[in-house]
Amino acid sequence: MGKFREHYIVDEKGRTTAAILPVTECEELLEDLHDLAIIAERRDEPTVAFEELNEQLEESGFL
Repeated sequence: MGKFREHYIVDEKGRTTAAILPVTECEELLEDLHDLAIIAERRDEPTVAFEELNEQLEESGFL
Protein backbone atom coordinates (compact mmCIF):
# COMPACT_ATOMS: atom_id res chain seq x y z
CA MET A 1 0.00 0.00 0.00
CA GLY A 2 1.14 3.48 -0.74
CA LYS A 3 1.73 6.19 1.76
CA PHE A 4 -0.94 8.79 2.19
CA ARG A 5 -1.90 11.48 4.64
CA GLU A 6 -4.79 10.51 6.89
CA HIS A 7 -7.89 12.69 6.99
CA TYR A 8 -10.61 12.16 9.56
CA ILE A 9 -14.12 13.39 10.13
CA VAL A 10 -14.98 14.16 13.72
CA ASP A 11 -18.29 14.81 15.46
CA GLU A 12 -19.16 17.82 17.58
CA LYS A 13 -17.42 16.21 20.58
CA GLY A 14 -14.18 15.72 18.65
CA ARG A 15 -14.58 11.94 18.34
CA THR A 16 -13.34 10.41 15.11
CA THR A 17 -16.32 9.09 13.16
CA ALA A 18 -14.90 8.42 9.70
CA ALA A 19 -11.71 8.36 7.67
CA ILE A 20 -11.16 9.73 4.19
CA LEU A 21 -8.99 7.52 1.97
CA PRO A 22 -7.75 7.98 -1.57
CA VAL A 23 -9.78 5.80 -3.95
CA THR A 24 -6.75 3.68 -4.87
CA GLU A 25 -6.04 2.99 -1.19
CA CYS A 26 -9.67 2.01 -0.61
CA GLU A 27 -9.64 -0.31 -3.63
CA GLU A 28 -6.47 -2.01 -2.37
CA LEU A 29 -8.01 -2.52 1.07
CA LEU A 30 -11.19 -3.97 -0.46
CA GLU A 31 -9.12 -6.33 -2.61
CA ASP A 32 -7.20 -7.49 0.47
CA LEU A 33 -10.47 -8.02 2.34
CA HIS A 34 -11.84 -10.06 -0.57
CA ASP A 35 -8.68 -12.20 -0.65
CA LEU A 36 -8.97 -12.85 3.09
CA ALA A 37 -12.64 -13.83 2.72
CA ILE A 38 -11.72 -16.38 0.04
CA ILE A 39 -8.96 -17.79 2.25
CA ALA A 40 -11.42 -18.13 5.15
CA GLU A 41 -14.00 -19.87 2.91
CA ARG A 42 -11.43 -22.38 1.66
CA ARG A 43 -9.69 -22.99 4.98
CA ASP A 44 -11.10 -26.52 5.39
CA GLU A 45 -10.48 -27.67 1.82
CA PRO A 46 -7.87 -30.38 1.34
CA THR A 47 -4.43 -29.26 0.20
CA VAL A 48 -2.50 -30.50 -2.82
CA ALA A 49 1.28 -30.84 -2.97
CA PHE A 50 2.97 -28.47 -5.43
CA GLU A 51 4.46 -31.37 -7.40
CA GLU A 52 1.04 -33.02 -7.71
CA LEU A 53 -0.54 -29.78 -8.88
CA ASN A 54 2.21 -29.33 -11.46
CA GLU A 55 1.60 -32.86 -12.76
CA GLN A 56 -2.15 -32.23 -12.99
CA LEU A 57 -1.60 -28.97 -14.87
CA GLU A 58 0.85 -30.62 -17.27
CA GLU A 59 -1.53 -33.54 -17.92
CA SER A 60 -4.41 -31.18 -18.62
CA GLY A 61 -2.25 -29.06 -20.98
CA PHE A 62 -2.15 -25.90 -18.87
CA LEU A 63 1.64 -26.14 -18.52
